[in-house]
Amino acid sequence: MRIIVIGNGGREHALAWKISESKEVQNIYCIPGNGGTASLDRCENIPIAADDFLAIANFAKDNRVELVIVGPELPLSLGIADYLRNEGIAVFGPGQEGAQIEASKSWAKELMTAAGVPTAQSGTFTDLASAKEYINSQGAPIVVKADGLAAGKGVIVASSLEDALRGVDDLFDEGFTKVVVEEFLVGEEVSLLVITDGISFRVLPPAQDHKRIGEGDTGKNTGGMGVYAPAPVATQEILQRVETEVIIPVLNLLRQRSIDYRGILYAGLMITPAGEPKVLEFNCRFGDPETQAVLPLIDSSLYELLLACSQGRLSQAPPLEIKPAASVCVVAASGGYPDAYEKGKVITGIKEAEDSGVTVFHAGTLRKTGQLLTDGGRVLGVTGIGPDFSGAIERVYNAIDRIHFPGIYYRRDIGHRVKA
Repeated sequence: MRIIVIGNGGREHALAWKISESKEVQNIYCIPGNGGTASLDRCENIPIAADDFLAIANFAKDNRVELVIVGPELPLSLGIADYLRNEGIAVFGPGQEGAQIEASKSWAKELMTAAGVPTAQSGTFTDLASAKEYINSQGAPIVVKADGLAAGKGVIVASSLEDALRGVDDLFDEGFTKVVVEEFLVGEEVSLLVITDGISFRVLPPAQDHKRIGEGDTGKNTGGMGVYAPAPVATQEILQRVETEVIIPVLNLLRQRSIDYRGILYAGLMITPAGEPKVLEFNCRFGDPETQAVLPLIDSSLYELLLACSQGRLSQAPPLEIKPAASVCVVAASGGYPDAYEKGKVITGIKEAEDSGVTVFHAGTLRKTGQLLTDGGRVLGVTGIGPDFSGAIERVYNAIDRIHFPGIYYRRDIGHRVKA
């Protein structure tokens, strides 16, 4: 088997790393990949842009690629899965219509309402005055969301009316033409990744992300500064409710609407103090950095599951086996992130970190003239596995302290909720 993994972040490094465990896979082509994927066994970086559909299709045909796995949401929202399937190439990832579940917050809200999915009350607005009128009528705290893709940062959790009104101004100033204003929900957030072929599905271990840049969950929102799995707050009872009240109704409605959904259905959940799961949002792809914590817990062949999904036969695939362990991933970021930051800093200590028993996933790195350099805001994700969370956390921080580059920053309290 020859596989293409599209993307260049930590999620794609984790996907390629996990797939490389399958002996059936001969070659993995990462388009375009990063400094970490370049060093994986049987893995090669290919300098093609993730949105160059024609070049990707031609490369897949020329190299007899059997499966394309799409990592990021942007090419999915642009219709890469439809394009490649029309060229006779198997794809893991929903088509453009299904990808609206992430690309349009208002489309997803309508879908949730129609499917009877528990979620926050909301309003959708295409003009500034109406959005502000609604905010003033609801009061604060309140949540304002950009309707389109915003790289995980288009959400403003406003504690005051002033913050909410300023947030709406900012989103319209940034060029968004539609916003969703939602009820503020209280509780603990959980990310649940579901592998599905649109009919059958397999639920991966629930994860809990740390979005804020500062310790104690303070400061600006980021793409994610760390994550742990399986999140204890998502009990078996809650997961069963999510399957019954969220996953099954959504998949049923997608089929009723003739939407062929083969890929990841990512449910961002809020578990209320009463133990009620409510959907905050849906994504159409593997989460980042959730993937870096969740995939090391899988004992099954990920390649077999994703291939079966792409062919619409997930029900016939082997069962999903999960290790009885705890997983923690800590993100090492460039100084200044999520605001302005510098690139091109030399990274050292990765081998020493991995020798201590962790896996280092590259998110924003580049190999140049024999050196590994920083090439993004989130640079590395260091993942440790242990029999319990205390052991996994100790292992991760013991390892990450061995990694160095100028300006390196990481939170030292990832997993603080599970330890509390």
